[in-house]
Amino acid sequence: MRHVRSVPPAAATGLVAAVYEEIERDFGVLAPPVALHAPEPPLLAAAWMVLRETLVATGELERARKEAIATAVSHANSCPYCVHVHGTTLNGLVPGAALNGVVPGAGAAAPAGGADPGVRDGELRRLAAWAEGSRGGRPAPPPATRQLPEALGVAVTFHYLNRMVNVFLGPSPLPARLPSAARRTASRLFARALSESARAHREPGRSLDLLPAAPLPAVLGWAQGTPTVAGAFARAAAAVSAAADRVVPAAVRALVEAELAGWDGGHKGLGLGWLDTAVTALPRGDRAVGRLALLTACASYRVDESVVTPVRESGADDGDLVALVAWSAFTAALRAGTLLLRPPRPAAPVAEKHGRE
Repeated sequence: MRHVRSVPPAAATGLVAAVYEEIERDFGVLAPPVALHAPEPPLLAAAWMVLRETLVATGELERARKEAIATAVSHANSCPYCVHVHGTTLNGLVPGAALNGVVPGAGAAAPAGGADPGVRDGELRRLAAWAEGSRGGRPAPPPATRQLPEALGVAVTFHYLNRMVNVFLGPSPLPARLPSAARRTASRLFARALSESARAHREPGRSLDLLPAAPLPAVLGWAQGTPTVAGAFARAAAAVSAAADRVVPAAVRALVEAELAGWDGGHKGLGLGWLDTAVTALPRGDRAVGRLALLTACASYRVDESVVTPVRESGADDGDLVALVAWSAFTAALRAGTLLLRPPRPAAPVAEKHGRE
């Protein structure tokens, strides 16, 4: 874990201990992408709640379909950690469904472009192509109405978690110094454990008592068709908002929201001129926070020590840092969800050929 101290299970108390227990029971392992939120316990509960009630809970959409969405979104967001975990799980559920060797030694990877023709399951290809449409591509048709809350819930959850992982975790769930042979063995065992857990029935709604009920924001109206998904996101949104009230200056909020309002889901490119220009509009004392918030939202894979250290030097503790990054990641994830609701763009017309060869 980077930038913040972990809370080991032996030291967990109260809400943190309750969430840890649920994660281990229902996900099979104490997932670091969720556990990294422990310095801010309500956000730990919020992260687990949206992950559980979209991806983990049994519902309208088969787990393999949800794993395909999670893998495709993670691929689009340049999050190798989540590609490894969810590509591996997908490959364990549907052998051969995850392709191209992006995950060394795991036999799993994100479907390239979301629609690699080597994936024999047409529904997996379609869902992956739709999920990657939030990154500026041409979105495929959305899932059926009854499946949309779960499918879009998984996509939004991973737009959020990918950003948190890119900031706080390394590129792989396996130790970096593990020898190749040991890495292959560990990957096989990892895949078996994840796929076995993914096949188990998980009753929807069991996590909702971790946080108090809250109204569903209008931007999350798509979740209403599945009450457990709506309940999870409503509670999570309230927890993120409460944390942001404490740590995110109003000027930074306004800047991030304005930047995302014009964002089409695509990558920002190699340069950081856009970031340097944007933060000059902030009061000088808010610029370090604004820089981290904007980069988390739009290019989280580029956050490094040089971006985090000035925020720490301004007085932010572990909980403050998690809260700041979580607000920015969640705000960007909501925007990505909105983009996935766009109707598919028609393909460009093919120019007619004149004359004969």
